[in-house]
Amino acid sequence: METENKDYRDVFEGLDPKVKTRTKKMLMYFIIFAIVMIFGGLTSAYLVTNSGKYWVHIFTPAAFWMSNVAIVLSSLTFIFALRQIKKGAQQSGLVLLAATFVLGLLFTTFQYTGWNDLQQKGMGFTIEMRDGVKVSQWNRIREIKAEYGKDYYVYIGDQKLEFDGTNFYAPQDVYKTNPLTEAVGKTSNLSSSYILVLVLLHVIHLALGLIYLLVLTFRTFKGTINSGNTISLTTGGMYWHFLGILWIYLFLFLFIIH
Repeated sequence: METENKDYRDVFEGLDPKVKTRTKKMLMYFIIFAIVMIFGGLTSAYLVTNSGKYWVHIFTPAAFWMSNVAIVLSSLTFIFALRQIKKGAQQSGLVLLAATFVLGLLFTTFQYTGWNDLQQKGMGFTIEMRDGVKVSQWNRIREIKAEYGKDYYVYIGDQKLEFDGTNFYAPQDVYKTNPLTEAVGKTSNLSSSYILVLVLLHVIHLALGLIYLLVLTFRTFKGTINSGNTISLTTGGMYWHFLGILWIYLFLFLFIIH
């Protein structure tokens, strides 16, 4: 029975350390690949959905810029934590792991604040009562309360529409004889819906990373992870750094490139 419990606790028990390291890294590569496929599919759908149609380019809320700082700093503290533990400095490694966790929480807070800012500007969804049932509906472009040119622009394809405070016009409509306001106003703000989905998915994966980080911190505190056994911390770092890179990609894709 003791042997069975021991095997259950560590399926890699008794394996050559090099095999153990390669196996754990390979498992993490598979996890990362699966996440890449999910986000790759969503960003591709975003491009297809907005192709040749009216779509909203949203200016980046300040909180999302701050989240960039938090996630980059968290990767740095994780790197330094691993280095310290490899050198046998368990205490300083623990402090740095705790700092990584706090920065991860700060990142999540900034993500919530950034999305809430968009929601307050009418770029989110509205919950209505229909026949006694709550129904959520993505706001249409005409329901955006933000300032045009400061908070957002409306495009058709890659052409930015002009707005005179009342009506939208195509850029080539120099004399403003053919307003596009009705057509634009009826269009759902799909850009915000994709932003919400991508941000939520990323935060969910980050939450899993935070839970794993707590486990790693506890194991470091107990001495299970030490200068001679850092493979779990290494694979945890792979996942954490990947999440940071993924967010930077999403940030550039949603707010800078497209």
